[in-house]
Amino acid sequence: MKLEFLDNINEYQDQVIRLFNFDRTEAIQFRDAIQKTLIEKEQALDLNSLEFIEKINCKLILHISETNEGIFSMDNKTFFCDLTMDGYKNMIQLLEPFCIKDSKSFTMLYDLDTQMDFLFSPYGS
Repeated sequence: MKLEFLDNINEYQDQVIRLFNFDRTEAIQFRDAIQKTLIEKEQALDLNSLEFIEKINCKLILHISETNEGIFSMDNKTFFCDLTMDGYKNMIQLLEPFCIKDSKSFTMLYDLDTQMDFLFSPYGS
């Protein structure tokens, strides 16, 4: 699984953090890390601390927040994802199909009106 920041992906200068190039096993590991760290322990999760994630050009830390803010950054290198507990529970539901079988599909891991999306895609280079 790889973690990458993509800048100015369209004419609106939208941005994407994407987790890509993974199989069902890594999708399960990612889902379980969210479940154990964020949901059960109520602690932040630094994706760069997970051995199965290769950092391409950014760092992403998932935080529990009072409101769903999505992903933001001050320097386009270190990013923070602020979602509510329900936002992360919804993320786990969105991950579930990728944990059941290998897929060629993709999904956005939250649905917020922000300039930064969080893409989860098993394919990509």
